[in-house]
Amino acid sequence: MKLVIAIIKPFKLDDVREALSEVGVQGITVTEVKGFGRQKGHTELYRGAEYVVDFLPKVKLEVAIEASLLDRVIEAISKAARTGKIGDGKIFITDLEQVVRIRTGETGKGAL
Repeated sequence: MKLVIAIIKPFKLDDVREALSEVGVQGITVTEVKGFGRQKGHTELYRGAEYVVDFLPKVKLEVAIEASLLDRVIEAISKAARTGKIGDGKIFITDLEQVVRIRTGETGKGAL
């Protein structure tokens, strides 16, 4: 089992959700976050004054999947989230040792 964590631009969330549904992902967790990578934020103009926005709004997706789905999930997220501009985001993959469904007590792949 794998945990896929993706940081993407907020306006790409619907596209990514649809792409994940098409490859068989049954559930995702979404968190609104702020951060920066190589783009180091940007400057904006507000009431004639220029100011620096250090932390840009992003969306963090967490998807627990069977290992057999990993390549399709990575490809779906990459294609749906890509704009070709700086700040498109990143995908992180970690191993999941155990999953427990609280309601039924199921464990492992059955709990996904």
